[in-house]
Amino acid sequence: MEITTQTVDKLSNLAQLQFSETEKEEIKADLNKMIGFIEQLEKIDTTGVEPLLHISDAVNVLREDKLAGSISREAALLNAPSSDGQFFTVPKVIKK
Repeated sequence: MEITTQTVDKLSNLAQLQFSETEKEEIKADLNKMIGFIEQLEKIDTTGVEPLLHISDAVNVLREDKLAGSISREAALLNAPSSDGQFFTVPKVIKK
C-alpha cells in the first residue's frame, strides 16, 4: 500500500489539522515507513506460535489480606507536632 498526498490530505482533514507541503511530505514518508514495517511483519510465518497475552510466563502472586493490629490513636498522636486530641491538625492552606 502506498500513501499518497491525497491520503495525507484526507487524514489531515479528518483530524482537523493543517500541514505545510513540507510537513505533508514528511508525514507521507513516515507513514510509508510504518506500512513497510507492517508488510514485513505480515511475511513472518507464525504457524504453530501461540498468541501471547503477556510477555512473560510470570504469574502475579497475591497474598491474602490479614487483619493485624495497629497502634492506638494516642500513640499515633504522641509525635504529632499539633493535634486536637483526636486528629492531626495542619495549617489552613485554602482561603475563602
